[in-house]
Amino acid sequence: MFPDDVKAELEEIRGRFPGHDKAAMVPVLRRVQEHKGWLDQATQAWVAEFLGVTAIEVHEVVTFYPMLYDKPVGRNVLHVCRTLSCEVCGARELWAHLEQKLGIKRGETTPDGRFTLKAAECLASCGTAPVLLINNERHENLSLEQVDKLLEAAR
Repeated sequence: MFPDDVKAELEEIRGRFPGHDKAAMVPVLRRVQEHKGWLDQATQAWVAEFLGVTAIEVHEVVTFYPMLYDKPVGRNVLHVCRTLSCEVCGARELWAHLEQKLGIKRGETTPDGRFTLKAAECLASCGTAPVLLINNERHENLSLEQVDKLLEAAR
């Protein structure tokens, strides 16, 4: 399922947790996702076998963490915090701006496959809201003009 260099990396990751292969699940899933783009059922089953856990345990982890994707996503994944403190500090306007600018709603991907817009439960940065993650890189204290520049750079 994976080239030898990726398999070697996965073995190295698993080796960081001797006797506790399950503890390697998140870093293994992240590396697999980097390679494949998302974690379909076949990939989740492969990871389960690789780590000696059940497929449902892998699926539970994949669907719990917002940085893991069980469906295809765009090349750039945008996460906006949806909690109340962020909402009152500008996230509501940020959502509306992104939806209008990209022509998609939360959870959707642009037709060209460049952007996916997702909600995050909390980005742990209430004092610097609104916060936007672009491919897991944090951008804080954003104006809408700054967001437009970030989108252009990501294209």
